[in-house]
Amino acid sequence: MGISILILTLNEQANLPVCLAAVAWSDDVVVVDSFSQDDTVAVAERLGARVYRRAFDDFAGQRNYALDQIPFKHEWVLHLDADEIVTPALQAELQAAVADGRFDAWRVPSRMMFMGRWLRYSGLYPSYQVRLGHRDRFRFKQVGHGQREDLAPERIGTLREPYLHYSFSKGLTDWFDKHNRYASAEAREAARLSENGGGFDWSGLTARDPTRRRRALKVLSTRLPFRPLLRFLYMYILRRGFLDGHAGLTYCRLLAIYEYMIVLKMRELAAGEMSIGRSGRAGGCENHQR
Repeated sequence: MGISILILTLNEQANLPVCLAAVAWSDDVVVVDSFSQDDTVAVAERLGARVYRRAFDDFAGQRNYALDQIPFKHEWVLHLDADEIVTPALQAELQAAVADGRFDAWRVPSRMMFMGRWLRYSGLYPSYQVRLGHRDRFRFKQVGHGQREDLAPERIGTLREPYLHYSFSKGLTDWFDKHNRYASAEAREAARLSENGGGFDWSGLTARDPTRRRRALKVLSTRLPFRPLLRFLYMYILRRGFLDGHAGLTYCRLLAIYEYMIVLKMRELAAGEMSIGRSGRAGGCENHQR
């Protein structure tokens, strides 16, 4: 059974050749580009990919658009970003998974690569995302800054072999730009959860499913004081990020900065809502006086 490949891009002319070379075994590679300003589209077409263009709304929207509107050659679709590499070992396991038939989608672990090495500890390995799914039985939903599977857990299998994630391949400026946007999305998601009464999955903290545990811990972290410091201590001490050497120390510091960005944006949202509330009350009073 064949596997189609879907790759999301925005200004990925540098990363795309390596990503595409790693999936050259597929005879159906599709790129959905968010109107790149560089030569991403030309590179993709030159290397044999089918290219579609769509203005970016969010990750789930891009992937669901592809599943709903693009005619894939194969029933199974592997979802990638341009800074992610499929290894030969993962390729073999992917092909075994689609022949298995027991599940509608599969979780795939990733290895975070930074400063020329694998972040075995501070990269939270194995961190799973659902990336392989049947085109007719699997869709995404947007949560915070990223997508999440919209599928019952019992319909999802788990693979052992990871893909390689080069999140810093375009440099720290690009990383900060992305995480500035991600922090805004995470702050809005935290505000939404707060408005809905929290919706916290307490039993998820002790669940056997590692993905559920990670998501429960992530939501819990939004309620804790000293969040940036706690994130650093958790990653560097409890998760033994110090064993990743200088790269691990640098990465844990960057994650603490990211957490602080989220905290600041949450405060900004709260201050904006209070300001609007005060303006509304003042306006109401003024109208009443008229």
